[in-house]
Order: sequence, then structure tokens, then C-alpha cells
Amino acid sequence: MTKPIVIVGAGGFGREVIDVVDAINAQAAAPEWEIVGVVDDSPTEINLKHLERRGTPFLGGTEKPFSWPEPVYYVVGIGNPRVRRLIADRYDAAHLKAATLVHPAVTQGFDVRIGAGSVVCAGVRLTTNISLGRHVHLNLNVTVGHDTTLEDFVSVNPLASISGDCVIEDDVLVGVAGVVLNGLTVGRGATVGGSACVVRDVTPGLVVKGVPAK
Repeated sequence: MTKPIVIVGAGGFGREVIDVVDAINAQAAAPEWEIVGVVDDSPTEINLKHLERRGTPFLGGTEKPFSWPEPVYYVVGIGNPRVRRLIADRYDAAHLKAATLVHPAVTQGFDVRIGAGSVVCAGVRLTTNISLGRHVHLNLNVTVGHDTTLEDFVSVNPLASISGDCVIEDDVLVGVAGVVLNGLTVGRGATVGGSACVVRDVTPGLVVKGVPAK
């Protein structure tokens, strides 16, 4: 049965989420998702044009899904963990259901658990005994090693690598090509800069960058 889904966010990652949905539908015997459209409180003109070119309706602001009589799924295609949390909290309180989207070109080992609202993009490699929390974003070609936990609302940008036995706490952002070495914890709300290499635990809320990350 095809399920209706709304994408929150008309920006680049929101449109990449549409690509994930398209790939899931193309792989399935029958389409799994029907994209009702995209909502965004402040879309740019260029992003609206991108949506128009691909034939995806723009529905208006983020209040729109509250007015629909039928149950609808949603996914938040916004990279900022804090903004994503605010929207998801509102939608969950309104009893909308978060979709979990995993691109067919993802590889998963044994005992990989993926929380509701998460988006796992093409080329991601998840090894074994991995837990992803709610509304986690794993962007293109991310790798996550064995026995690692990513808590809720974590964002991992393209080509980043999280090693084995790590804990990435709520609301962490790992930048493009960032690396977290084995056995480390990145504390809640921290940011790992692009191409940074984390060699020691990161204090909650801290921004670290460089090699080694400081």
C-alpha cells in the first residue's frame, strides 16, 4: 500500500531526500511512497524552481500538514539538528508519523537499528551492531563502524567516517569528510568541522576543527 509522505525543507538536502524516496520506489515491486509535496517556511526562489522542474508540489509553510484529515508521514530534510528537532517535536505532538528512509544503495551488516525519521543516503556503509536514533541524517558515502551508537538528531555530512565503538550524542553535526577515531564520544550538541580528525572525546556543545581536532 502506497503511503503519503511530506518532505519538510525545500533546500538541497530536502531535495536529496526526494531522490532517496524515488530510489526506494524504483526498487520496489509497487511504489512504497507517494510524495504529496514539500513544505518550507522560507524557500528561496531557486529552490522553488528546482522543485517545479522535477514536478514536486510546493505546499506552503510547515503548518500545512496539521490541516490534513488523513494520516500522513513526514520526514525532515533539514541538516541543522536543532531545527530538525523543533519541527519533529511539533509534528510528533500532532500525531504525524515519521518515515524512515534508507536508500537501496546502502549496505548494512548484522543488527543495525535505524530510528524513526532517519534518512540514510546512497553509498552509506553500516557495519555491525550499530544503533541510529530518531531523525538521524547520514549523507552520501558516510561510513559507520561496528558497535557504534548515533543518538537522536545527529547529522553526518558526506564522506565522513565514524569508527567503531563510538558514541555520537544527540544533536551532533559531523562536517564533510570529518573523522571520529575508534572508541570516542562526541558530546551532545557538538560540531565536528569539515575534514577534522577527532582523536579524543569532545565536550558537549564544543566546536572542534583541524587535524587533530581541537
